[in-house]
Amino acid sequence: MIRSAAMAILLATTVIAHAAESAKSKADPAKGKIVAETICVACHGVDGNSVDAANPRLAGQIEEYLHKQLTNFQSVDGKPARRDNAIMAGMVAALSEEDMRNVAAWFASQKLTPAAAQDESKIALGQRLWRQGDFRKGIPACAGCHGPAGAGMPAQYPRLAGQFAEYTASQLKAFRLEERSNDPEKMMRMIAATLSDAEIQAVSEYAAGLR
Repeated sequence: MIRSAAMAILLATTVIAHAAESAKSKADPAKGKIVAETICVACHGVDGNSVDAANPRLAGQIEEYLHKQLTNFQSVDGKPARRDNAIMAGMVAALSEEDMRNVAAWFASQKLTPAAAQDESKIALGQRLWRQGDFRKGIPACAGCHGPAGAGMPAQYPRLAGQFAEYTASQLKAFRLEERSNDPEKMMRMIAATLSDAEIQAVSEYAAGLR
């Protein structure tokens, strides 16, 4: 009887603790909007639809992916940030964990105004790389991780559909040069190392046109 009562108390305590933790970690997009309006607006716009191809469109991006990138831009305990970017380091320096979760939830909840492919001559090659990859060069199909329509997969693989082709290309080149190194298991660095400039441009153009 005593043991049953103790187990019941333990179970109740565990449930309460789990509920409290869930409530604590649940993001609040409304609070995230305030962060967007005060910190992110100049580069990404309040709703995450940047007008400058140098700055990615964040509207509709995967929430977990956005949160991961924000944390990667932060220096922790004096250690270098996992993703090196002087501008973003300054932007996230004063953000708390709660702030980052909230603003990630805000941008993820916004409707993307997609970019479009600009160079139709590159679409055929981009489509082939996206759907099939290139076995001879060891390039896997982009769709394997980012989805057939470019919707991405939480939390490691971002949505690329409708992203600026220029931005996607710049990130692939950064991975190729290992200037960006926060990819899991060096996956993107290894893939990008096999891509030519023409292939990078082609697959970036194709992704921009995905819906």
